[in-house]
Amino acid sequence: MKRAALFPGQGAQFTGMGRDLSAAFPEAAERFADADRILGFPLSKTCFEGPDDVVHRTDMCQPGIFLVSVVTMEVLSRRAAIDRSCFEAAAGLSLGEYTALWFAGALSFEDGLRLTRLRGELMQKASEARPSGMVSVLGLDLAAIEEVCAGVRAEGGIACVANLNSPGQVVISGAKEDLAKAGDRLKAAGARRLLPLSVAGAFHSPLMAPAAEGLRAMLDGIEVRRAEIPVVANVTAGPVTEPAAIRDLLTRQLTSPVLFERSVRHMTAEGFTEFVEPGPGRVLAGLLKKIAPEAVVRGYPDAASIPGGEA
Repeated sequence: MKRAALFPGQGAQFTGMGRDLSAAFPEAAERFADADRILGFPLSKTCFEGPDDVVHRTDMCQPGIFLVSVVTMEVLSRRAAIDRSCFEAAAGLSLGEYTALWFAGALSFEDGLRLTRLRGELMQKASEARPSGMVSVLGLDLAAIEEVCAGVRAEGGIACVANLNSPGQVVISGAKEDLAKAGDRLKAAGARRLLPLSVAGAFHSPLMAPAAEGLRAMLDGIEVRRAEIPVVANVTAGPVTEPAAIRDLLTRQLTSPVLFERSVRHMTAEGFTEFVEPGPGRVLAGLLKKIAPEAVVRGYPDAASIPGGEA
């Protein structure tokens, strides 16, 4: 049996995330306090208490999800002996790739926290520069979606595939007016449903190029170590361990499609049969059921799911 750790990305956040961990486990409370000191503001208070509009803001939810995922994994290591030695690989959905790299030993906690905070700030700024967004397309095959997006781009617009999450669920990104044009054409092509996502802008599209430049500058200035277990990268759906490749792929990730479904299929083809999802939430477990229904997914979305956290 081969086991992989999967870490959630933006969209998994909610007001109150991590509060039960902090209350149940002293080591968790200490780590939340560490994060507040590192960043210089009370991120933990925002995660625990909100308000909702702040928790869901890109520059807050990204370091917040990273922090809660790290704390969950650290508590699992201490309380349930579930640590890196139990896994042969790791992966994450977009932002979750940073947590996967921390777990694999490529990034320190401090650098991962600062990187995810900066990433959120840069993506928020890029989103505010031009009205843009993301839309989930249901019930239409990838080739048809790519054809529609290519047609919009041929007319000078910005629309592209941004996330391949699971069978039948493709997310597109682009400028607001171009997404509206693409939406009409996707419906005409037979899309069953179009769901606008509640995000700041067109993530994983060319509109994130300024954010990618700023992120690369920080990546060049921090220590990235060789990963101790392979991390299956969003950009390639293949394993990465070397520091130079990690820096390159994290930069490219902001403007490239997230190949999550292909990443999972790569792992199952390599013999992975069990996946562990340390919270918050169970978003990835839902995707796994659609991609690899035969796989075992063990979720740890809250303190009650961890030994000693039931009270």
